[in-house]
Amino acid sequence: MKLKRVFAVILAAGMVWTMTACGGTAPKKPNDGKLRVVATIFPAYDFARAVCGDTADVELLLPPGAESHSYEPTPQDILDVQNCDLFICLGGESEAWVETILGSLDSPVETLKMTDCVKLLNEETMEGMTSHEESGEHGEGEVVEIDEHVWTAPANAAQITLAIGEKMAKLDSRNAAVYQANAEQYAARIGELDQEFQSFFSTVSNKTLVFGDRFPLRYFAEEYGLTCYAAFPGCSTQTEPSAATIAFLTDKVRQERVSTVYYIEFSNHLVADSIAEATGAGTALFHTCHNVSQADLDAGATYVSLMRQDLETLRKTMQ
Repeated sequence: MKLKRVFAVILAAGMVWTMTACGGTAPKKPNDGKLRVVATIFPAYDFARAVCGDTADVELLLPPGAESHSYEPTPQDILDVQNCDLFICLGGESEAWVETILGSLDSPVETLKMTDCVKLLNEETMEGMTSHEESGEHGEGEVVEIDEHVWTAPANAAQITLAIGEKMAKLDSRNAAVYQANAEQYAARIGELDQEFQSFFSTVSNKTLVFGDRFPLRYFAEEYGLTCYAAFPGCSTQTEPSAATIAFLTDKVRQERVSTVYYIEFSNHLVADSIAEATGAGTALFHTCHNVSQADLDAGATYVSLMRQDLETLRKTMQ
């Protein structure tokens, strides 16, 4: 899967090189004096647009509603990266294509990796989970990868926002005060949300969550001391768990008296529905903020608004 994606990127990069070498022209930066920022995924895009406001132009590469783990950049995406002033990416294995793009560019592009901004954790295969090995996604003896979903802990999201502010201030010193003030303001809003989560979980006696889905929320769980069970690791592309996994999660819902089985955005939530039906539990969406729908984007969804929705969901569903 990864080799196919890297090959697709190399092919796209070759198309860009051919276009420019044969007299084609890449789109130029807007002649409005503003810096241009390109972000690979929604969290980076949201943090950057909060920091930049109207002072710089911010673009999201991942199309709304798209699955980030299977994303393949287009020739236009490569041109957009080539012509930006700051490229913000995740920095994990799911974005291995980033290094291929950066290596194909005529000149280096200033890059900020979110994984460089925070303390990292390894991806975790929890008890009962259909692992990478069972699904055939990882080869035997493959090194454990980092968990890339760093933004799911609000404290990390605040750190990344401040790092973007510092980077923008260095790139555009004339507007440094604006970027830094915006970054501090948004980080403070995220910090307030973090405190709300902390206050809520301090009142909850049963801190067990069951996900009939992938689990890209290890940083969230670690920050708030939660015990979680799920069908797949965070970056899994599988949708069919083993029978043993279904049985394990079903038993956990019963044993822990969990009232709700969660699923994440853009999931068909069939696994969650199946476990809920077998146990009499309900189901609910937990938004990981990896990406948003076009409707959510048009409605002005932000990291803070989506995480606040999660908080309200937890208040309604956790015992």
